[in-house]
Amino acid sequence: MTDPTCTACSANWPGTDRFIADLSLTRVYLHEDQFFPGWAVLFLKRHATELFQLTKDERSQLIEDVNLVAKTLAKVYGAKKINYELLGNQLPHIHWHIIPRLATDPAPLEPVWRIEHEPVQLEPPDLQSQIQLIQKQLQS
Repeated sequence: MTDPTCTACSANWPGTDRFIADLSLTRVYLHEDQFFPGWAVLFLKRHATELFQLTKDERSQLIEDVNLVAKTLAKVYGAKKINYELLGNQLPHIHWHIIPRLATDPAPLEPVWRIEHEPVQLEPPDLQSQIQLIQKQLQS
C-alpha cells in the first residue's frame, strides 16, 4: 500500500542512483549529503507514518533491518558510534536516518542536524564505490 502524494512512496527522494539494498520490509539508500560518511536512509516499503500503525511482527522486522544496516555501516566506516533518527516531521513516512559517527567527527557530542556544514555531494564514481562497499558488507 502506497500513498501517491508521499515523496518516499513515489521514489522521489532519495534518488535511485543512491539505492543500496532491498531488505525484508525496507529499502536502503545513501543520503545525498555525505559530510558524515556513510549516512544512510532506510525507508519502509509500504506507507505508514507511525510505528503503532505496524503489526508487532513488522515492528520487530523493521528494527532487525535497522540493526543490519547499522552494523554494516559501522564495519564499513569504522564508526565509533551510530546515530539513529526516526522523525517524520518533514517527510511523514517511516524512515530511519542511520549515521556513522567517526573518530574524525567535527562535533561528536552534537546531533548532525546542529552541525553547520556545506553538504558533501559525491561524484558518481565515488558514490557508486561507496554503495558497492556497503552492498558487499551487507552480503557477507
